[in-house]
Amino acid sequence: KDDEDMMHLVESVIEHGILVPAILRMKEDGRYELIAGHRRKRACQLAGLETLRSEVVDLDRDEATIYMVDSNLQRTTILPSEKAFSYKMRLEAMKRRAGRPSGNNLTPVVSDLPRIRTNERLGKDVGESREQIRRYIRLTELIAPILEMVDDGKIALRPAVEISYLPEELQYELFGSMEQEDCTPSHAQTVRMRKLLDEGKLTAESIHAILSEEKPNQKERLVLREDRIVNLIPAGIPMAKREDYIIKALTYYAKYRERNREDEKDSR
Repeated sequence: KDDEDMMHLVESVIEHGILVPAILRMKEDGRYELIAGHRRKRACQLAGLETLRSEVVDLDRDEATIYMVDSNLQRTTILPSEKAFSYKMRLEAMKRRAGRPSGNNLTPVVSDLPRIRTNERLGKDVGESREQIRRYIRLTELIAPILEMVDDGKIALRPAVEISYLPEELQYELFGSMEQEDCTPSHAQTVRMRKLLDEGKLTAESIHAILSEEKPNQKERLVLREDRIVNLIPAGIPMAKREDYIIKALTYYAKYRERNREDEKDSR
């Protein structure tokens, strides 16, 4: 993303250059593939540089996938969707490298470590439980607009996992209902949706009925649509100060109305 962090990186590249080289590998067809350093590459482009300091390493496709995922997981801020696809890619690469299980091996997912499942090995490598790894990978089954809501913190991980089991068309029905009701489902509501799905009873109507229920901790709240107020706030006011500006404006307007009422009383 060309966000504030990227702009800081661009400034660093302009001032200091690339301190840590990007990592490339030569593909089977003789071309080069960027394994680690995608943000550094983008920063160089934005800085107007035509070259990127790089190091070529000897990696096959699966080794390159594992290296790429591990390097990205070291970033300070990682979105749930990034974890989801990273864990999925790494797990698939690990499974291919581990080879197929033998006929008498009852564990469907194996690793090169005795009696340790591949997802357990991944969990140990990234500091997550096997179940948490499974939850994140389920997010890859979400439609894009719902996955974006997870990244934005509007839907928590566990209800998102339950939603991921819904077919694509029902996920779109749920997304439409969320927009219409201006709310998101609780974990309990998504569990009910999935139960109805397993029973073959989940429909667009039942989704809307569940979502329109008032939650126990739900209170009526005021929502200000950004497109209706953005032109009323001076452009120079930062986002963090806009609430204060709105409060001051409403306070001033309340005092204005109070003065008008007093003037009307005096005129009588």
